[in-house]
Amino acid sequence: MTKYIFVTGGVTSSLGKGIISASLAKLLQARGYRVTIQKFDPYINIDPGTLNPYEHGECYVTEDGAETDLDLGHYERFLNTPTSQANNITTGRIYQNVINKERAGDYLGKTVQVVPHITDEIKRNMRILGESGDYDIVITEIGGTVGDIESLPFVEAVRQFKWEEGANNAIVIHLTLVPYLAAAGELKTKPTQHSVKALLEYGIQPDILVCRTEHHISPDIRKKIALFCNVNVNAVIESIDASSIYSVPLLMMKEQLDKTVLSKLKLPTKNEPDMESWKDFLGRLKNPTADVKIGLVGKYVELPDAYKSITEAFIHAGAKNECKVRVEYIPSESIYDDNVKEKLGHLQGVLVAPGFGSRGIEGKITAIKYVRENEIPFFGICLGMQCAVIEYGRNVLGLTNANTTEIDENSKHPVINMMEEQKNITLKGGTMRLGAYPCDIKKGTKAFAAYGKQHITERHRHRYEFNSSYLKQYEDAGMTASGINPDSKLVEIIELKNHPFFVGGQFHPELKSTVANPHPLFVKFVAAAMERTKKKTN
Repeated sequence: MTKYIFVTGGVTSSLGKGIISASLAKLLQARGYRVTIQKFDPYINIDPGTLNPYEHGECYVTEDGAETDLDLGHYERFLNTPTSQANNITTGRIYQNVINKERAGDYLGKTVQVVPHITDEIKRNMRILGESGDYDIVITEIGGTVGDIESLPFVEAVRQFKWEEGANNAIVIHLTLVPYLAAAGELKTKPTQHSVKALLEYGIQPDILVCRTEHHISPDIRKKIALFCNVNVNAVIESIDASSIYSVPLLMMKEQLDKTVLSKLKLPTKNEPDMESWKDFLGRLKNPTADVKIGLVGKYVELPDAYKSITEAFIHAGAKNECKVRVEYIPSESIYDDNVKEKLGHLQGVLVAPGFGSRGIEGKITAIKYVRENEIPFFGICLGMQCAVIEYGRNVLGLTNANTTEIDENSKHPVINMMEEQKNITLKGGTMRLGAYPCDIKKGTKAFAAYGKQHITERHRHRYEFNSSYLKQYEDAGMTASGINPDSKLVEIIELKNHPFFVGGQFHPELKSTVANPHPLFVKFVAAAMERTKKKTN
């Protein structure tokens, strides 16, 4: 029988429910349990696909083409197992499902209400993964903060779910803040008490409290929290600030969070968690033997979460190379011909990031021209790859005003063009080319050297593609299409042969990079940046 763990948050947002959920899942997985994590988001958008990155950070894409919350990226990076459409549900999707059922007459004329119809639909989605038979434990993160109007139906659904399943089959972990008041010189437990009180008002007694704190929680404070929040002392877990999110699983293991959870679920502890490979990763991460600075040129750099998977992929690739990767965020709008050397000349590598729209695109093209001519390792992702094609067309092939039809519909040389199947689509949400698609790689290329195999799959999120009518011109001029989709013949990877590292991918490789399997293109890119550092030093 599948067991269920719900993770709620109180006091304030951004306490790290996603990291705590992923860390707990990692520990349970390391004990031999089959674990997955799902996220319920309280906003009314059907998914985050149409949200501005400044609003919500990056949009994470799963293998099956779901546009989801960025926390699913943490789940995959920690567990090294793919998520799916069923792992991220929003209020919008819940209401859409209920309204569709009402229109179809499924409720037989009854008045449709938040309770029971909305809460029943939430519970149905909570059970989908558990009823698949693929998992022993399902962890469900409830987005938002307890007390918010938006999250009330989800909290009520958790209350009902816990009652229906029984105390040993469903538990609640509540994440709260224990702030430190410098003037008083002490930690304060009152915010946690009030947060638990709010949860109790909704009929939920938390089983475990995870307390975010900047300072260690003393035994006396643990007893105080346990007494006033009605939990066992060993169920008060300290979550102290960590230098890296990848340290959190080991901190939670030290706090015995996984043991406490298994005890409350009446599950055997099996073996101690096998975290040796994780510790090895952390050792390489914290003790690098080299150092490189890589520029990330993008439109949304003011909010680093807009490129969360890219920065995490650099961490994985850096650890693999025993190298500290220092990412320098550079707004593409700030790059011009007269300052590009100042902006990029000191870097060992440049990644041009994905994005949509015309803002900052000329800065990306200027950056690519500079790194191509000065043999600085370059990696382009999605729009970054498309900008590399545009730059090469303009400055090497002599295709004056070469462009993408996303920016100039009447371009004389539309080297990047809207995909044929996208041209009649008008709806924005969930209509791009999404999810995993195959790619065949040519032997003897940089891409093949990275992957070490000819047949791969990568995740996509785009409407525009390399215009294949220009392919022969490009290849004759030295730009190789090293990766091709076997079905549509879409160009997936471009590269330059006579360059230390100049590779662009139409897909999003950062979405598949995990602690256990750093993405090979990121690994090779970081290695090329390290090589440039050595050459400059010599």
